[in-house]
Amino acid sequence: MSTIVTFLRACLFALIAFSPALSWAADDDASQQTAEAPAKLNAAVELPKMQKVLDKIKQQVSGETNDSKLSALNEMAQELSGDADTLVQAITPQRAQLQAQLDVLGPPPKPESGVKETSEVTSKRKNLQNQKAKIDDQISQAEAIKSGATNLSTQIVSLRRDALKTQLALNAGSIFGPRFWSPLYNSQSNDNEKVKGFLDELADTAVLAWQPDWRMGTVVWIVLAGLVATFGRRYMEEFLAWVGIHRLPEGRLRRSFLAAAIALTTLAAVVLAFNFLNLAFTRHPDVTDDVRAFADKLVGLSIFCGLIAGLGRAFLSTRRPSWRLPTISNEVALALKPFPPLMAGLVFVFQALENLNSSANTSVATTVMANGITALLIGAAALSISFRTNRVRRKLALEGAQPEAKSTLVGLIQMAITLTGVAIMAALVIGYVTLARFLSYELVWAGIVCGSFYILSHLVADASESLFSTSNATGKGIQRSLNIDERHLSQVAALLGALGKTVLVLIAAIALLNGTFSSATPIELVQKAIEFWGGKGLESLNIVPAHVLNALLCLIVGIYVLRSARRWLDQDFLPKTTMDTGMRVSLITLFSNLGYVLVILLALSVMGLQWNKLAWIVSALSVGIGFGLQEIVKNFISGLILLTERPVKVGDLVSISGIEGDIRRINVRATEIQLGDKSTVIVPNSQFISQNVRNATMGNAQGVATITLTFPLDIDPVKVRQLLLDVYVDNERILDTPEPSVTFKDLTPAGIVLSVTGNVTSPRQVSGAKSDLLFDILTRLRKEGIVLSTPQTMIVEQRNGQKVMVQDGEA
Repeated sequence: MSTIVTFLRACLFALIAFSPALSWAADDDASQQTAEAPAKLNAAVELPKMQKVLDKIKQQVSGETNDSKLSALNEMAQELSGDADTLVQAITPQRAQLQAQLDVLGPPPKPESGVKETSEVTSKRKNLQNQKAKIDDQISQAEAIKSGATNLSTQIVSLRRDALKTQLALNAGSIFGPRFWSPLYNSQSNDNEKVKGFLDELADTAVLAWQPDWRMGTVVWIVLAGLVATFGRRYMEEFLAWVGIHRLPEGRLRRSFLAAAIALTTLAAVVLAFNFLNLAFTRHPDVTDDVRAFADKLVGLSIFCGLIAGLGRAFLSTRRPSWRLPTISNEVALALKPFPPLMAGLVFVFQALENLNSSANTSVATTVMANGITALLIGAAALSISFRTNRVRRKLALEGAQPEAKSTLVGLIQMAITLTGVAIMAALVIGYVTLARFLSYELVWAGIVCGSFYILSHLVADASESLFSTSNATGKGIQRSLNIDERHLSQVAALLGALGKTVLVLIAAIALLNGTFSSATPIELVQKAIEFWGGKGLESLNIVPAHVLNALLCLIVGIYVLRSARRWLDQDFLPKTTMDTGMRVSLITLFSNLGYVLVILLALSVMGLQWNKLAWIVSALSVGIGFGLQEIVKNFISGLILLTERPVKVGDLVSISGIEGDIRRINVRATEIQLGDKSTVIVPNSQFISQNVRNATMGNAQGVATITLTFPLDIDPVKVRQLLLDVYVDNERILDTPEPSVTFKDLTPAGIVLSVTGNVTSPRQVSGAKSDLLFDILTRLRKEGIVLSTPQTMIVEQRNGQKVMVQDGEA
């Protein structure tokens, strides 16, 4: 058998060798076709051009943010992908022809077969194999270019979709225009196929979870999710309410604890329920990565939705109105009850649709339409909240019921919600869908952050007060253990509450500056806080509108924190210390001045100012100080010296440049002195440093009440002296130590001059004491028949042509 096969192969090779016309006829035909194809589309020439175009698109995409240019690059990438596919289809027949020729020639004979083929056949096979290898390489290059262009187009669409979140000035078309609703009737887009394909993957995931071996576990996880979302949340909330009533001390801590418990139980129930559902459908090993990523995004989204619903229930507290933390009437709370779950549902549904568009890689137009509908519903809900609240309050007023007193802060918040809702609607009408989406999501995010801060700040303050209160067991235990005064415990409680609120304010500010949906985990917020306070903003002078907005917000928050801290020092902490009023005022003023400087520096840091590039400002200030600002700087430095050295302080009775009064306030530039008639004199601080100042109350100085009287020469000095001493001793304002004294001041023709001196507790009592003493002295002198010396007046009169000197009183 092997001999026959060998003989047939030898005949075939001989036929090919000795019949060139027959053997090369087909080759010539194929060569002619091969020569004609490159004439139409030369792969060797087109492939380098396509590769250059692909590289050029990649370079432009890497640094491009403009949506119109990205759209043009996307069209170029899609066109390049089509050209590469056309080239592959053009050269594939050539490869098939070469493979057919190689199949005719067959493989080279084995050495042990004993058959030798001619050199022409060997050369022909080698030539055909080289041509085939070259075409295979071209096809591979074309396929790589096609794949790269397709992936690049997908990346460009993703970049455009992500850019929609930041390009607030992009006009995507009004919601009343056909451009906005074009994805619903645009037949050129393949979004329906993409969405259908991804939905098929979700359906396949459900089928996998419902397989016989996995069905029981799926049912268990679904049932657990339902139980946790309903009964679990309810019973956990009831348990925490019981703990607050029976285990916590009476006071405000119970209300704040219950509000925090409602928010946390709702959040935990929602997050656990979504995690159980995720395990029910994605635990199968055959689930695709896209479906797993989509499910993980939904679980992360459940955190925000749980916070929205939980904070809304905690604020309104419709089941326990008497425990409601904010001042909201029951009618208003019941009217607003549907909005927290409604807002949470809207955010979840449309964020899920946005994630679905991203997972299915739909077009930008579809993403814009979904974002617009999201912003429309959230803006409508925000306006509905404001309008419904006002309608309920007006209804209560018409019925004669007094609505709750609304603070200025609450009014500002409601006004901000209304204005934001109006801005969202206006942006959608004029076509700025991205701006409307940004405002709607930032409104929800600000509500989450501010609501969390409100509840946690009350919880921290109430917990600090309750922990160190001597009316509770913990406060009594701490007092017995440390043997400290109750006043010190109240100081620690106030200080701890203020520190907690300060930390919460900083976290809330950082969250508002850096966070939004799905972009701010607790770890990221901590990292951003460290970078924020590490001076990273001072690295370069890079002022952009976003930095200016952040700096403005930082300035507002800093001033609010500074004023709150100053108010806390003035009203809560320092009054519980042993410091006098002047020392407290000096500390508060120093704290305010340093605080304002730090807040301004911090705002400049956030704005991106670099101090080594501000030399020209320093130079200008130096010249200005040398000429026009030297008095201001001198008074400022003098004010700091007055506050630190304290030669005079608030409350002192001082006399300077003929002005005497009480110091009421030491400002940065000048000091306010209140006179006896309640008027105020503004004295520059530098005068207190450069001039002589009399401080009548410094060092607990006593007042001296001195009265000088002139008596006739014929009085009994001893009797008058004793009378004057008795008047001073009997007056309750005169101190016993040192004792009052009477001094013989002078002996004049007008009479005897006596001076009576006594001390009072304060210089401010001198005037009143002297008035009482004079009334008493004059009364007793008249009773004893003693008169004061009257002044003698010499009058020159003309009598009978002569000048006569007559004393006053003579005829």
